[in-house]
Amino acid sequence: MDTPRIIVSNLHKDFKIYDSPQDRLWEIILRKSRHQLYHVLSDICFALPDGKSLGIIGDNGAGKSTLLKLLVGTLQPSSGTVQLNGQVAALLELGAGFHPEFTGRRNIYLNASLLGVPDDILPARKRHHRIFRAGLLY
Repeated sequence: MDTPRIIVSNLHKDFKIYDSPQDRLWEIILRKSRHQLYHVLSDICFALPDGKSLGIIGDNGAGKSTLLKLLVGTLQPSSGTVQLNGQVAALLELGAGFHPEFTGRRNIYLNASLLGVPDDILPARKRHHRIFRAGLLY
């Protein structure tokens, strides 16, 4: 059996919430906790086989973007592991680098070229596209 493209094990992400920006400094100086933990993701586990897609659906504030940022390495998990097999580049911001008059597929090719992805990695336009899966380019 092939190795999965993405393996996520026991993934957790917490953010420290401070009442004021100064509390962050006081916490460092006094070595006393002045924050509250906000649990964004708890115990996320999945394996995504090669050639399969993953949909991430949820309400605002559910942690969808946080999960994608953890997958591409923009954020580090509080605990757990993310294992990626292959090349990964983030395409998280819909407004960043997208041309409104282009199709979704054409925008993917545009962004791939801006990210320096070689043409030979990109599939032919008429074949099955594995380029955009789970918000990732690989």
